[in-house]
Formats: sequence, structure tokens, C-alpha cells
Amino acid sequence: MNRKIYLIDGKGLYYSFLAGARKVFENQNHLNKINVFPVPDADTGTNFASTMRSIIELAEPNTDLKITANSLANAALVGARGNSGIIFAQFLYGFSTEASKYPSMTITEFASAVKESVKYAYQAITNPVEGTMITVIREWADYIYQIKDSFDDFTMLLESSLEKARDSLEKTKLKLQALAKADVVDAGAKAFVVFLEGIIDFFRAGLRMLLGSKKAIKIEELTDIIHEEITFRYCTEALISGEAIDHDQIRKEISLMGDSLVVAGSPSKTRIHIHTDNPSAVFHRLMNHGAITYQKVDDMVFQNNIASGKRARVAILTDSTCDIPRILRDKYQIHVVPLNVHFGQNYFLDGITISGKHFKKLFYSSKEFPSTSQPSYQDFVNRYAYLFTQYDSIISLHISAAMSGTWNNSRSAAEKVAAEHGKKATVINTAKLSGSLGLLVLRAAQMAQEGATHDEIVQAIESWKKRTHMFVTSTTVKYMVKSGRLSPMKGFIANALKIKPVVIVNNDGKSQESGKAFTEAGTVKIVLNKIRKILDQEQLWNYAITHFDNISTATWYAQEIEKMTGKKPLIFSEISPTLGINAGPGVVSVNLLLE
Repeated sequence: MNRKIYLIDGKGLYYSFLAGARKVFENQNHLNKINVFPVPDADTGTNFASTMRSIIELAEPNTDLKITANSLANAALVGARGNSGIIFAQFLYGFSTEASKYPSMTITEFASAVKESVKYAYQAITNPVEGTMITVIREWADYIYQIKDSFDDFTMLLESSLEKARDSLEKTKLKLQALAKADVVDAGAKAFVVFLEGIIDFFRAGLRMLLGSKKAIKIEELTDIIHEEITFRYCTEALISGEAIDHDQIRKEISLMGDSLVVAGSPSKTRIHIHTDNPSAVFHRLMNHGAITYQKVDDMVFQNNIASGKRARVAILTDSTCDIPRILRDKYQIHVVPLNVHFGQNYFLDGITISGKHFKKLFYSSKEFPSTSQPSYQDFVNRYAYLFTQYDSIISLHISAAMSGTWNNSRSAAEKVAAEHGKKATVINTAKLSGSLGLLVLRAAQMAQEGATHDEIVQAIESWKKRTHMFVTSTTVKYMVKSGRLSPMKGFIANALKIKPVVIVNNDGKSQESGKAFTEAGTVKIVLNKIRKILDQEQLWNYAITHFDNISTATWYAQEIEKMTGKKPLIFSEISPTLGINAGPGVVSVNLLLE
């Protein structure tokens, strides 16, 4: 028999959200599999679950409903991921605004609040598309308002409204051609209905239902889902903080850079979502509107290829210091977690929301010297959660642990998520970076595509690590001293005597001097002589050359090594902004991986 609930207070609202979130977690894989609109990137379940996880971890329950509603809305805005997550967060923002005068709510007050909240969600979407989550929320809220006078019990009210939400969900197939062709409902709309089902479970059973198992239920596999063309490649999101943030001005400035634009939140805390081909240009505009405090970019073309195309059973994951060009990442299906780049109060995702000309412009013009930081534990948790829905196991290869805490955060997250999914993850401290890391990653990815097992790839990587060489030359040591890669005393002496050192990265993942000259040409000759001696005795698998604003010297190296080996470099690229900050302009690295 259902409980009679005449009023809902802050605690009741909070626990109902916990129950709704749990239901979303149980259906995460299913939501990913039916995700075909607005783009078939197979991550709606992961993104909505991440939004729910943020609400659970950040929101603080209070008996007063208006305090709890505000806390839930802020948590959702901060942690929202994906188009559906941000629309849902804006709906909650509207609800918290409408509920601001109520310590608890009657059915009539609740019905009015959810109906008005829909307007906030619509205002945030530049071009609302009917047949998606926003439609189901609107039709559900309208129905709640229509039947409010027929019930005095929240449980019965919500049970009645659930059938309306399910009917609205089923009709999404009729409103969008992509859904009809794939014979699936809208994934975001389904996520909202699943969330409602969890809330109703709580209203029926009370707190005891939250004590049950949180293990995800087994989801029936779906096949033959038709995927439409993706217009813009990157699902791009940001959270900016400031004063009097102008939502209309943001829309005006970036609306032509892509589609699926959502600008949500308040004038002091605003969440932006857009599909674009140039995230770096988008963030170059956004930084003028406030401090960028959160950002996420997903490569939807890449995700679609993973979800619908042939892939290896083992995922290969690395970080942005690998310096692998996108064309090779796509070819070998390599997943990359970016490090963070900080310019004053703004931060960016390494090589994604800041790259190329935008990075150089900020680097040379910034009054404050930029800094870098590793990806967060939660960044890795989100990535592993997604990858385990697509692969049997994961192998991660990361920048030297002696230079960054990236490996440690990745390892901690992998242990947690692998245990939850009952799958295997191996996280490797390669003791390398830049092209050396990139060569190890590419070789591992090739093995994975050729069908090698998880353990075979791990064993091979451990042997390759000892057969990798990295040589670094630069036009100045100033930036190496600033970043701590070279001691101030050695830097002072080098500058005073105009000495230019040759730096290597040893097998412990630490940098050390391995020669010096008075000119850059002198250091290049030293490196080329060292390479000749190595190749006289060993067979080369391949090599990589990376640089920061020094294309001429990088080209010189490439030409000379091609004469020795008959091979062009597998990687020839500018280093990531993270490494550029720490090494400085003029730096060039030459990396060898032996057979």
C-alpha cells in the first residue's frame, strides 16, 4: 500500500532525487545505446549519470525545501554534462527560483512550480527541438498542472503523471526522423522518465528502497541503430562565473560557431553548451564574459565511430602530453584525457579549448606566466565510466609520474570504476612524455587493433619503455628554469655563458643534461651524433619530432634522420600547450622507439 504524502519538504525532495539518480545509474548503458539525437555519440547515459552524480555529491539536504531546491540546482549546474544534462539543470534552476518562497510544498504549489520551470528551460535553448527531453518535461509538467486538483497525495499524483510521461516519450519517435529510422525513443527524454520512475519508487516505499543494491541492472543489447551524419564535431561545454553575465550577448557571439546552443543558469553562474568544430575559438570568446571554472569537450565523430564501428576489445587511453595528431588518434581509436592550462583566473583544456594560434597569442601577451595542472580524479572517473560501456578492458599510458600527478589520478579512478564494472584496467607510468609517449601509445594501439590480448599489450609496453630515447634542444633555458625542469643555478650559468644544453629524459622519467654547446646548431649536431651511434647498433621502429614555435629546427632534424633511416617521422607536430609552457618557445624534442 502506498504512503500518503500531502506535503513535500526539503529532505523529501533530496531523497527523491537520490532515488531518481539511482534509477539513472541502473539504466546508463541502455541510454548510451539508444542515443542517436541530436548526434549519435553514445554518451547520453554517461553524461546524465554524471549530472546525477554531481547532484548527489554536491547538494546538501535541508528540511527547508527552498534551501534544498537551491542546493540541488547549483549542484546540477556545476556538474551538468551533455545537452540533456544542461537542459535538466536549467529546469532545476527554474524550479529552485519558483520554490524560493516555500519551506514545503503542497500539490498545487508543486504543480505551479514545475509548469513555470519549463519556461526557464526553453529560454536557455537557442533552437528548441520538439520530440526531445524538453517536450516530455513540458507535457509532463502541463499534465501535472491539469490534474493537480484531483489529488491530495503526491504518490498518486506522480503515479498518474508517469503514464503521461511514458506516452510522451513513446511519441518522440513520431516527431523526429532520426528516432523513427532507428526505432528508438529520445535518449535524453528516456533519462528524464527513468528519473521519474526512481522518484516514484521512493514515494511508494520510502527510505528503505535507497538501502537496496546500487549495482547496475543488466541491459538488453540493442543492435542495428542507424546513425545520422554529425554536422559539428565537438560537444563543447563551459561554466563561467562573474557579475551580470549577459546570456543574450553570449548567444550573439557564438551562435554562428555551431549548433545545439544552450545558455543556462544565472547572471553570476552560467553554463554553456554548443556543438562546434572549433572549441578553442569558442573559449577565446567566452573568457571575455567571466572566469572559466569548468569545461568539457567530447569528440562526437570519434564517439560515434566507437559506438557504431569496428573497434578493438581493449581501449587505449592516454593524456594530452602524447602529442599524437588527431588523424592518428582517429585511425587507431586512441582516447585522450587533456591536462589543464591556466592563464590567470581562466583555465583551458590542453590542446582542445586552447591550441594553435589562440595558445600562442595568450602565451606571448599574458601578463601572468601561465601554469598547468593534471586532470582531476573526477575527469578520469567520467572517462573510465564511458569507456567501460564500450570496451572489455582499458590500458592507460601516461606522462612520467616524476613530472605530473596525472598517472596517480588515473590509477585511482581506474581502480574505482573497474571494480564497479567488474572489468580490468591497467594504468602505466611510462616515464615518458611528448613524442616518446606518443610512440608507445601508437604501438600499443596497433597491437590492440590487431587483436592482441590485454596482458600481451601490457607486457610489450613494459619492454618498449626501455627502448625509448628522448633528446631535447632549445634556443633558451629560461622557461625550463621557470617550470623547474632545470635548476636556477644551472640556468644562471647557462645564460651567463650562453650555453645551450642537450636534455634527455632518463628511464626514471626525469630530465638530465647530456651535453652542451654554444649554439643551437651545435646542440643539434650533438643529438644527431648520439642518434647515429644508437642506430648503428639498433633497429628503429619509428621516431617522432615535436616542437614549440621552432619549425625550422624540427624540419632540420626530420631531414637528417630520414637520410639515416629512410623513414619520415611517424609524429611531426607542435607540442601540446602544457609542454610548451614548461619548455618554452624554441624547444624541439626528438624521440626514438627501437624494435
